Order: sequence, then C-alpha cells, then structure tokens
Amino acid sequence: MIRNISIETRCRVLIILLGLLIFLPFIGLVHLFDWDEINFAESAREMIITGDYSTVRINFIPFWEKPPLFIWLQVLSMKLFGINEFAARFPNTICGVLTLLALFEIGKFLRNYKFGLLWALAYAASVLPFLYFKSGIIDPWFNLFIFTALYFAFRHFDQKESRHQGVLNVILSAGILGLAVLTKGPVAILLFGITIGIFILIQRKIKILKWKDVLMFTSVLVISGGAYHIYQMLTGNWQLTYDFFMYQLRLMKTQDAGHGGSVFYHPLVLFIGVFPSSVLALNAFFRKSSVSNVFRRLMVVLFLVVLVIFSLVQTKIVHYSSLCYFPISYLAAVSVYDICYKRKSLSTLSKVLLSLAGFVYAIIPGLLQLITNSIPSELLKKFIADDFALACINSIVYWSGYEFILGLAFGLAMAISVFYLHGTKQVLSIYASTILFIFMFMFILIPKIEKYSQGAAIDFISAFKGKPVWVSALGYYSYAPYFYADKPKRACNEIDEQEFLLHGNTGCDVYFVTKITELQSIIDQNPQLVAVKQNGGFVLLKRIK
Repeated sequence: MIRNISIETRCRVLIILLGLLIFLPFIGLVHLFDWDEINFAESAREMIITGDYSTVRINFIPFWEKPPLFIWLQVLSMKLFGINEFAARFPNTICGVLTLLALFEIGKFLRNYKFGLLWALAYAASVLPFLYFKSGIIDPWFNLFIFTALYFAFRHFDQKESRHQGVLNVILSAGILGLAVLTKGPVAILLFGITIGIFILIQRKIKILKWKDVLMFTSVLVISGGAYHIYQMLTGNWQLTYDFFMYQLRLMKTQDAGHGGSVFYHPLVLFIGVFPSSVLALNAFFRKSSVSNVFRRLMVVLFLVVLVIFSLVQTKIVHYSSLCYFPISYLAAVSVYDICYKRKSLSTLSKVLLSLAGFVYAIIPGLLQLITNSIPSELLKKFIADDFALACINSIVYWSGYEFILGLAFGLAMAISVFYLHGTKQVLSIYASTILFIFMFMFILIPKIEKYSQGAAIDFISAFKGKPVWVSALGYYSYAPYFYADKPKRACNEIDEQEFLLHGNTGCDVYFVTKITELQSIIDQNPQLVAVKQNGGFVLLKRIK
C-alpha cells in the first residue's frame, strides 16, 4: 500500500514527523526568558483573564508595541495546554513544521524533491533556526510570512514572463504579507518592498509590472494587514494606533535600552549562529548554480537588504536579522546539492571555516563548566567587571563534571565529517552531528544557563503564585512578576503602580525582586524595605511599613 504513495507525499509525512520529533521535546523544560518570551506569554495570559481578545495588554493596560496575531496563537495554545511554558512555545513548534514543509514545496518547484529535502535540512539543522522553533518569540512566524509573500511575488513575475494571466499569486503575496504585519508590524512591508523593488530592477521586470496588480496588491494588504488597527480606530482607540507606529519609528532611529552594538554585530551573529549552513552557503553566494539563478538573486537581495537595514538600525537584537536564515539555508542547500548530486566537494576555505566555527561550539560546554566550577571568584574578578554577573556565576547549580564530553564528541564528529567523509555522507554527517549537539545542549546545558541568568528571580516570584501578596521587580525591568506570580489584576488604577506598591495602602504584603548591584541604593532610598533572601545575583525585599 505504501508503494502506491508518491515519493513527494512520503517526504511530506517524513518532514512532519521529524519536525515534531526535533522541535517538540523540551520546549517546557525551562522557564520563559525575560524579556520577549515572558512578554508575549503574559499578553496571552491577560487576554484569557480579561476575556478581551481585541486588545493586547501588559500589566492590564494596553500594550501598543506588538500586534495581536502571535498572541492569539498563544491564547489558543494555552486554551489547549494550560498557561505554562509548553503552551507559550508550542505555536513555534507548529511554525517549524510548516516552515520545513514550505521549503520542501518551494525547493521541489525550483528543482526537485531532493533539493526541497536538502533545503529543509539546511534550515532545521542550523543552530539558531533550530533554537527559534523551540522558543516563544514572534519572529519565526513573522519571517515565514515575509518569505512566503516574497515567494508568491516571485511566482507572479515568473508567470508573467511566460504570458500567464491571473492575480492569484498577487492576492496570496499581499494577504500573507498582511499576516506578517499583524504579527510584528509594518517593518514587514519595508523589508518586502525594498527586496522585491531591488529584485525587479536587477531582473528588469519593471515593464511587466501592471497598475492593476499594484492596486490589487495594495488593497488586499490594507485589508489583511491593517484590519486590527482599523478596528482599533473605529472603536475609538486612536492613541493605541498612534503609539504603535511611533514606537516602530523609534526602534529604527534610536538604540533600545541595553540593545546597542557594532555594525558588525549581525554579520557575526549570522556566521556563528546559522552554523553550519552559514559556511556551506559561501560557495553559492557569488557563483551560478544548477538550481535557479533567478531565485538565487532574490535570495541574495533578501540577505543583503536585511543585513544592511538591521546593521544600520541602532537597536541590535539577535533575532532582528533572523529573516536571513532563509537565504542562507537556500544557498547552503545549493552547495550541498552540488556536493551530493554533482560530485563537487567542499573548498579548502569551507573546511577551514567549518573547523573554526565548529571548534567554537565544541569548547562551549567545557568552558561553561570551567568558569562556573573551577575558576576561583577572585580570579574571575580580573576578567569580569560586572558584579551582578559574578554573583550569578556563584549560584548553586549542579554539574556532573562530564558536560565537556558533549563538546568533545561534537568536535570529533565535525572533524571526521569535514576531513574524512565525502558527498552525501559528508553533508548528512555535518548536519546530523550539529542537530544532535544542539538537541543535547538544550537538554543538558540550557537549564543550567537559565538558573544562572534568571533562575533565582523566577524562583522568588513563583513562590508567591496564588498567594494574596503583591510582587514586583525593582531597579530593573522584568515581565516575570506578572506571569510567574499569576498576577490577577493591577494593584491600583494609577499609572505609577510601583510608587503605590512602595508607599500606598496595599492591604497586603508587598515583595520586590532586585539585583544585588542595586540593593544598597534601593534600601538607602526606601528604608521601609528589608532584604529577606538572596540567591545568586538577585535579592528578595519585603516592605515592612
């Protein structure tokens, strides 16, 4: 019976099963990370509590920084699985499976099902793409929508050249781009517009661009992407829409608190973070390929547009350049397709870069183990000037002493793959060893890292869940007190809730979590607070009068 099923259908089933196998496990293993993961999950939680699904809120007041689509997905997940880490991250598991299916289908259209499989592999088995599908942030869906919109725009121009009439691809492209706007905002239109505009000029397709197609595209985009803010304006929430667009402009012009960086920030993040595809993509970046040179140009344009824009933007955050994962994995798939089916081999440069980047990953487990367990605090102070970081490192976290073996095994596997294997075996070995390393890294090391970075604060806050007390962060900003204390409502109607918690008539006990570096100044300014617990870099304060 299975023999009667086409090879393409069997590939789709395989992708779904493997996607769930690699993206689903461990997504509820650690607490959500501040800020982004807890931010979005808290908005979904507050939607459920208030029963108002038309307004995104944080701390029970309108939150205008993000549109609602991803929050709605998390709400659906929480309705199924409860309000927890698993539910907050589950939508991106689904996004991961859909992304791999999309890459397979597009790859099959561009060349054949083998190329589609290699493209899905190049995406799924690279470090940051793999981790993103196990996270609770917006960007995986945002990127998928933009990329798919670009693909249907590409199909439209491709069919126009063959004199094929129709507007289906225009409608699909605009409608899906609208979903991207509903996911994260109008920056989707900017990225799409600049990319497709440059592509049209390079390919000299301006003559086949018809006004009716532009009007159709614009109309569908306004309806799909603007629906939420049109609704807000019709219901009188003009201020929310205004604040949202002002925030988008501010992100482009100014550095967000704690998120600045060099112009080389994103190139370095992409090279190290999208390993090994970032290295394998180099062979196909400049030279023609046996797959689709027109689509290759679109991918190169997309890569350069995203890289340049977010290198110039003042705010530097890792996931801002994550749309580049699509062109990088495409170019990597082109390279490995030639290795697997065109009898080409890795260049000496690629072997050297794979070895260097692989070495960086291989030493991470041992380095973490060494810093946290073996190096005396007095010696660490000579290299780390941040007292908060030093205090976090001194947190009590269990290490077996054998964690370094994970990196050692990965380094050995990578060396064998690069220097002793060839063809399809080499490609599969490089990606298989990488994905197994990341998988085990998440299971063994991420929980330890989370305990050092925020574990003490989350433990303090979680202890008050369901209890008649107020708990808040003081001296630093955090969404954790809302989500992990299961906050039922605002403590007061006034905008300055923290001032009320510090000095107002709350009617119950009030606790604050702060960083050890802020402790003295906070107590000096607020003698009504006393420290009751300390763990790592965090201190729990209680208001006594």
